[in-house]
Amino acid sequence: MIVAMKTDATNEEIERVVERISSFGLKALNMPGGERTAIGIASAIPPELRETLAEILESMPGVDRVTHVSRTYKLASREFHPIDTVVTIKGVQIGSNEVVVAAGPCAIESREQLLAAAKAVKDAGGKVLRGGAFKPRTSPYSFQGLGVEGLKLLKEVGEQTGLVTITEVMDQHDLQVVLDHADILQIGARNMQNYPLLTAVGKSDRPVVIKRGPSATIDEWLLAAEYVLAQGNSNVILCERGVHPLDREHTRYTLDLSAVPVVKFLSHLPVIVDPSHACGNWRFVAAMSKAAVAAGADGLLIEVHPNPSTALCDGAQSLKLESFATLMHDLRAVATAVGRKIEFGASS
Repeated sequence: MIVAMKTDATNEEIERVVERISSFGLKALNMPGGERTAIGIASAIPPELRETLAEILESMPGVDRVTHVSRTYKLASREFHPIDTVVTIKGVQIGSNEVVVAAGPCAIESREQLLAAAKAVKDAGGKVLRGGAFKPRTSPYSFQGLGVEGLKLLKEVGEQTGLVTITEVMDQHDLQVVLDHADILQIGARNMQNYPLLTAVGKSDRPVVIKRGPSATIDEWLLAAEYVLAQGNSNVILCERGVHPLDREHTRYTLDLSAVPVVKFLSHLPVIVDPSHACGNWRFVAAMSKAAVAAGADGLLIEVHPNPSTALCDGAQSLKLESFATLMHDLRAVATAVGRKIEFGASS
């Protein structure tokens, strides 16, 4: 349920509406934006109370109208929050007119590897450095990441280059150590429905990127975001990274770019795209990156590596540093064509 206040509603009238909602044991969220303030009711409203509550609220001073939200994902719904959310971290805005590019190695291997990638990302115009410290792998014998040592390197290189950092958190018990070292939390596709983890990151105020699970519907994806939003963390970013394909011979997954405009129609949350994990092959990453920007993505999550042939994780889908620079040049033209922008890098 959303209570739309009149354009001339006073702060006192808004506070009284919030207090009235709270008196029923419901959670009220004040959502200023545009010309008027809206107050959302995040809690589940008992069916027998719904109409009565609407009548009470509509009769209060300063209230324009009350609207019922039909979606099961209340807080993630554009019905609930019609204004686009812009997630800001250290001056970087995700969900604004600028398309933000995050790039870096799938797994942090060494200081030298990470620093070389970070400098190339910054020089090309990337704003966010990605790097995995904890790497969940299908095989227990594959490289599992450097763990806490990798987090320390990510923090060090991020501070040295001035890049915002993002890394995956796999378990709620590791959350604090990740919070101590990274700017943005990533929930991997395998953990999209790890509800204890989603609840834990929701209790922080740190930006959270939620990757879509390979078998997840769009509604299931948005409900995963709802778990974080319901805990009070509004800094949620959705990431499309491919769904199970009919044919695995040529790509790892099928990149569902139609999900970008669909989710932006249904939700106010920013949407970014990870073409690297979807394609599984560096040859197709550039094309899908351009297509993602054309489809309306607010950002990209791209894997780059100084020497992909020696990478300990996902080298086959990683761009070389010079290829990433070329892609960033091409992406600026695409962004301009759709009325958006990608800023030039440090050495451009």
